[in-house]
Amino acid sequence: MSSRTARPRPIRLIVAAALLVLLGAGVVTVGLVLQTLAAAASGGAAHPSHGSRPQAVAVSEGGATPENPVSPFDDGDPSVVNLDPTLRQALQDAARKAEGEGVTLVVNSGWRTEAQQQKLLDEAVVTYGSLDEASRWVAPPKKSTHVHGEAVDVGDLQGAIWLGDNGRRFGLCQTYSNERWHFEYRAEAITGGCPRAYRDATEDPRLR
Repeated sequence: MSSRTARPRPIRLIVAAALLVLLGAGVVTVGLVLQTLAAAASGGAAHPSHGSRPQAVAVSEGGATPENPVSPFDDGDPSVVNLDPTLRQALQDAARKAEGEGVTLVVNSGWRTEAQQQKLLDEAVVTYGSLDEASRWVAPPKKSTHVHGEAVDVGDLQGAIWLGDNGRRFGLCQTYSNERWHFEYRAEAITGGCPRAYRDATEDPRLR
């Protein structure tokens, strides 16, 4: 095999240039640029990952996703900045405490636009086969606590477990048993503990 470095194909240069222009315009994220460039370099196409639950969607408005989580202190990310101020403060207080115990909390998804939420719901219907089943995981846009800035999905698994064990000290409670990453603020939890988590979103009367 020749030791010379292979010259990049013209199409890769075109892809790279186009994405860098879009990045400068704020239309795409750094993660998407890197993912697409990697795919172009290998001759393939970029694919979204498929997990056991619907994944947050990267759209032009920006915002954290499981593939590109952000810090709870990121004041430049709309999914953090647009959270309810009380929730955001509680999350930041918890993150500081967790960091002191060697655990890093990140935001996988926080505030979302209605368009983001609708796309998640549409994808969940495809993933789970029906609206009824999808509703166990994704709320309709008009009723979603994410759209109202009142919910945050925390990662990674270690962080979610830590917050599940310690969140009540900050008023942060796991809302659904099937979503150990989803937390909302409950002021009464600080003194009285968190209420029982719903089995899933279909039990939540706010979403009916």
